[in-house]
Amino acid sequence: MSRLGVSIAALTLSLLALAGQAHASIEDKDVAKLTSFGGMCANCDLAGRKLMNAKFAGANFAKSVLIGADLRGAMFYGSNFAAADLTRADLRGAEMRGANFVAANFTDAKMSGVESSGANLQSAIMVRVDLSSSELHGSQLVGANLQRARLSNAELTGSNMQGVNARDADFSNAELTHANMTGGKFESANFRNADLTAANLRGAVFNGADFRNADLSAAVLTGADFSGARGLDQDQLDEACADGMRLPAGFTIRPCNGMRNARFMLLREMPKAPPAPPKPPKPPKY
Repeated sequence: MSRLGVSIAALTLSLLALAGQAHASIEDKDVAKLTSFGGMCANCDLAGRKLMNAKFAGANFAKSVLIGADLRGAMFYGSNFAAADLTRADLRGAEMRGANFVAANFTDAKMSGVESSGANLQSAIMVRVDLSSSELHGSQLVGANLQRARLSNAELTGSNMQGVNARDADFSNAELTHANMTGGKFESANFRNADLTAANLRGAVFNGADFRNADLSAAVLTGADFSGARGLDQDQLDEACADGMRLPAGFTIRPCNGMRNARFMLLREMPKAPPAPPKPPKPPKY
């Protein structure tokens, strides 16, 4: 596409956003319900725009500015928002399907209830973001900055959180089954009642983290630092394994014995079902 074509496309998209606003007053938040975006709008400035329920399908909004934008219920399908600035944006209830948000800035964004399948949030800045009750199954969060983020009741099953900075983050009641948390920084994070079944915590740091009632069944803790973790009990660690790690004084953990998947080692013989009660005798025949 020529430079002129790109400029025209960007201008067209900007005009569409403005047109959506023209149907309601400034105070009316229910605008742009049918706005649909495609094509290229890289570097667009849509800060503060009302884009509720907007649909971004195959669109290129790389490095666009959406500071404080109202994107509640928006749909991001296969679109590129790499390095976009979504600081303080409202994305509550948005859908992210196969969208690219690499290195995007979500600082202080509202993202509770977001539904994501395979979204790429690698190296994203998500400081103080509210992701409570969100669904981030299989999402890429490698190297993301999640300091002080709220992920309570979030579903992060199978997500790749390798190398994240999640200091002081809230994962209470979160579902982190099969999540890859290798090398992450989780100092003072809250994992109360979190489900970390079969999660990979290799080399991660959890000093000051709260694990009260957390489920560590089949979790791999090799090389992790739990020396300053809080709320741990021996029963939790008995369900996990590690080939070398730092633990609080008085705690022990079984070795993984180099097995590729600790789940197979940790599977215990299931208790046999109790024998069926004897059948009552048949009534006598007269």
